[in-house]
Amino acid sequence: MTSPTTNRNRNRNRNFKSKRIQTGMALLIFAFLSFTSTAQNIIGAWESISTAEGEEDIKVVVIFSDGYQVLSAYNSKTGKFIGTNGGTWKLEGDTMTEKIEFDSGNTDRVGTETNFKVTITDSIVEIGGSEMKLKRIDNGKPGKLQGAWLMSGRVKDGETQSRDTNKPRKTMKILSGTRFQWIAYNTETKEFMGTGGGTYTTENGKYTENIEFFSKDDTRVGNSLQFDFSLKEGNWNHSGLSSKGAPIHEIWSVRE
Repeated sequence: MTSPTTNRNRNRNRNFKSKRIQTGMALLIFAFLSFTSTAQNIIGAWESISTAEGEEDIKVVVIFSDGYQVLSAYNSKTGKFIGTNGGTWKLEGDTMTEKIEFDSGNTDRVGTETNFKVTITDSIVEIGGSEMKLKRIDNGKPGKLQGAWLMSGRVKDGETQSRDTNKPRKTMKILSGTRFQWIAYNTETKEFMGTGGGTYTTENGKYTENIEFFSKDDTRVGNSLQFDFSLKEGNWNHSGLSSKGAPIHEIWSVRE
């Protein structure tokens, strides 16, 4: 037989162990929620405008979607393109790790990883070791197309021509709630083909781009292009006239 005292001790031990397990789980959940909150906090578009004496006004825009980001610099008044880079990102605590998929100014960086400290608030991102301070433009809203997309096909003469998005040659478009940028590049050859970006709206089935920079042709800056858009089976169907006036019907798939 077991004495009442022994039973009480066993119950105390069980309760103590149970409380330790519950406390440990609570700490893990808190850490996970804290990380998730911090990571989600950076989603959206950010900007910085710098003016040096006797030099041009340089605008830097960074768009963060879930797992992918792009940074671009251009003249804030003329739209003259200066450079862009981007790829994947992850945030652990206050350390940001980026893997470079494209860099218009230094292709040797493609495939490399870079780590740096960041301080994030609701309105500001500060990059450790630099003077860069980015102000929030939006938090991923109100646009209906926020995220990273890869061109996965075209429709020509009523027939759909699919494109393998796993191949190294990619055309990616990253959108926040109000900003867009497309980038054409090759992760295998490290080649950068071109980019363009600016602001956008999605209203009444119409997707409108307002071009603020275009790497291949500065004369496109200031133009607005309107397209029909719809979401079908998770894909973005995009049709209208290109910046050259040619009819297009593109299919974009969410980048996983």
